[in-house]
Amino acid sequence: MKLLLDTHIWLWSELEPERLSQGVADAIENPENELWLSPISIWELIVLWQKKRVLPGEDIETWIPRALRALPLQEATITYEVAREVARLSLPHRDPADRFLVATAKVFELTLVTADERLMELREIPVLANREGT
Repeated sequence: MKLLLDTHIWLWSELEPERLSQGVADAIENPENELWLSPISIWELIVLWQKKRVLPGEDIETWIPRALRALPLQEATITYEVAREVARLSLPHRDPADRFLVATAKVFELTLVTADERLMELREIPVLANREGT
């Protein structure tokens, strides 16, 4: 399975793995799965850090490269097709990071791994929900 980790799933895998459901933790640890991360997640993390909503315990410029090496991540680049798909999406909210993640999953044919209730209900893409009992 090709999995696109949303920002919080990526963060929790490093900082708070106990927040991952068993199903999500197993999927991330399964060597047969491909793990993908969007540059949008890096941007979103930096914004959250600047607002002091996320504090990884060390300087963000040190933490990000270390966290990127901790998992065998592939970069889901922001292509022209992803940008066009963002404009076509009809989502129930306007969060720019979520819009880019959904468009990326759609264009690259990835399963979005998320704890965001709003994204769990999407029909445009496959979603692996981080919920209790999954």
